Amino acid sequence: MPPQKKEVVPQDSSAPMRRMDSETDFSEMENASKKSYRDYRVRKSSLIGMINWSHVIGTFLPHMFIIGIAVLVGQILHQIVIELSSFTPEGDLWTVENLTSVSYVVRDLFVSLFHTLVATDHHALLSTGVKSTFVALVVIAAIVSMDNPVYLLSFATFKAPAEWKVSHEQIIQMMRAQECFTEESIQFMKKLLVRSGTGQSTAWPPGIVQSLHGKKADRTIEGSRKEAETVICDIVEKALKKANVKPKEIDVLVINCSLFSPTPSLCALVVSKFGMRGDVMTYNLSGMGCGASLISVDLARNMLQRRRFGGKALVVSTEIITPNLYHGNERSFLLQNTLFRCGGAAMVLSNKWTDGRRAMYKLLRIVRVQGTNDDAYNCVYETQDESGERGVRLSKEIVKVAGKCMEKNMTTIGPYVLPLTEQIKVVWSMFLRFAVKTTMKTLKSMGQENLAMKLPVIKVFVPDFKRGIDHFCIHAGGRAVIDGIEKNMKLELFHTEPSRMTLLNYGNTSSSSIWYELEYIQDMQKSNPLRKGHRIMQVAFGSGFKCTSGVW
Repeated sequence: MPPQKKEVVPQDSSAPMRRMDSETDFSEMENASKKSYRDYRVRKSSLIGMINWSHVIGTFLPHMFIIGIAVLVGQILHQIVIELSSFTPEGDLWTVENLTSVSYVVRDLFVSLFHTLVATDHHALLSTGVKSTFVALVVIAAIVSMDNPVYLLSFATFKAPAEWKVSHEQIIQMMRAQECFTEESIQFMKKLLVRSGTGQSTAWPPGIVQSLHGKKADRTIEGSRKEAETVICDIVEKALKKANVKPKEIDVLVINCSLFSPTPSLCALVVSKFGMRGDVMTYNLSGMGCGASLISVDLARNMLQRRRFGGKALVVSTEIITPNLYHGNERSFLLQNTLFRCGGAAMVLSNKWTDGRRAMYKLLRIVRVQGTNDDAYNCVYETQDESGERGVRLSKEIVKVAGKCMEKNMTTIGPYVLPLTEQIKVVWSMFLRFAVKTTMKTLKSMGQENLAMKLPVIKVFVPDFKRGIDHFCIHAGGRAVIDGIEKNMKLELFHTEPSRMTLLNYGNTSSSSIWYELEYIQDMQKSNPLRKGHRIMQVAFGSGFKCTSGVW
């Protein structure tokens, strides 16, 4: 992922990444000592304890199984040849009649393999070595079938052409060209742009960019389809090429796009354009917001794991901007006009044994937490304003709701990714809080309020996820979102660098932003370089309200 040109955003590549302040900055780490990723190295003995050996061994088991089958066949052939040579003259061993006899004997042996495995008398047809090899293969096959991993073969992100990219000044010029915004709204959007953390060369669709040339924004279905086709076809083609997968090899297709759901669907567009099989399983998800990408990956994983012999899935995450420019003047709606940008990502997944060794990443866990109260449902809400203009309204409760959902999500995923030392601290903290609370109730019931007030207050222990996760892809929903997560999870600047650089170079591309961040970690980041065996956590938020996290 190329950074922005230095002429636009001057930046010394050798200097540490600078914090971008805002009024909604939750972080208080400005004066904290700067740390390197090397500060989080632990002893080798502790590292060994953190390794999930079932995943490590499981990667090699399919290959061991294939080698084992070859060894089993070789052992059987060797046994038959030895027995045949004991009563056949040396010169007549490799005649056509003997080779034919060997083939018949091999066939009969495999047919009666199960019965001969339990034979204990001296008439058993198979040797002890053959039996042992067969039993080992059965065990390996059972372990592999229990693991059923899902691999990421490749992914690709959309890189907009130069004519799609605009600066902050041009964005305001496009807004003025709509002739629907008051001067107060224009100044408010200017203020939002300055504090947004987005750069001076981010992508808008041609239907809106044409406003710079004296035309009104194109809000038609055809204009929206044109944007969708340009973005989706580009990333699908690149992802399939990277994975060396043909369109007809795809068994499952999942596309998520929250605010644009035409008929025929976007899945039908991809199937038609790329000539996929007629029996491909297609799913089109809408209305799930910026957290939909990992939900789509989870759906694809479930569909793949239900296939008896494995398969391949294509997941596409995007958001179409053309029909979703808000034309009103209510402030709670105007944020969408300054933060969201064009973008998309396509991922090729597989759960076939043979793809394990060539895969880029292996999926370890996905956790989704859904808010259930009215605040969660209404904090990101598509509706019409008082003048009838359609848009997405953001509630003031969104920060509070997002914090609660993320807390539940991290609590759920923690036991799967945290080392045992951190989990023990969490349990000990919970025990102390319970003991103090129980003691306080007991003392108050005995009339000892003064003594109860002297009991210590045990703070909630926040585990250090940096001990179990090497890289973080935090949804680039805005500077305040990144700052808040950085503070709450006690992350360092190099942990949030991918999110900040994605926001700077691409803006908020909705559900696909976490893949731009992964691309930055993989190709560009030097402050915390990606190494083999590293764990990557992706965290995203969506309407409803939901928080989704995934670990690779």
